[in-house]
Amino acid sequence: MFHLAPNTQKCLREELKQNVLIVGEFEVSVAPNQKVDYVVTDSKNNILAQNNDITKGKFTFVTENQDIFEICFVSKVDPHHRGVSHEVSLNTKRGVEAKAYEGIGEAAKLKPMEVELKKLEDLSDAVVQDFVQMKDREKLMRDTNESTNNRVLYLSIFSMCCLLGLACWQVLYLRRFFKSKKLIE
Repeated sequence: MFHLAPNTQKCLREELKQNVLIVGEFEVSVAPNQKVDYVVTDSKNNILAQNNDITKGKFTFVTENQDIFEICFVSKVDPHHRGVSHEVSLNTKRGVEAKAYEGIGEAAKLKPMEVELKKLEDLSDAVVQDFVQMKDREKLMRDTNESTNNRVLYLSIFSMCCLLGLACWQVLYLRRFFKSKKLIE
């Protein structure tokens, strides 16, 4: 739940995996001479859901690939009117929690206990998939960290060699200079 000031836009972003079901439900307070629009986009600005002049509604989509998705609410006020803040209530569900298991149970003629077991099975699969994804990300981050550490090590060795070389050159140059000016022997 959040407040949306007049003639402003508020966006919420989340990174989602491929083939994830997203169900959203929203409710916007009504104000005279004001409209609120919403739009759901991905990082390439493809519109997945959109509606104008909303007060209450739902949206549903399935992600086609792993991407960052954005839900934006835009308040619009007529130019000759003074606007007030909208109160926006947004409830999103994704993955297992977004599935309608009652409909699945009725279609497959499952008992309530079997439906609950199916829900728990899907939930445990989702947890396992999340752990696999976390493990893959941890491996990627560890590899990046080790690679960066090696590069910094080689850069510091190179810069130390350059500094030592320049220091030796400076000593030899100054020694030659002072000998030519006959300041030292």
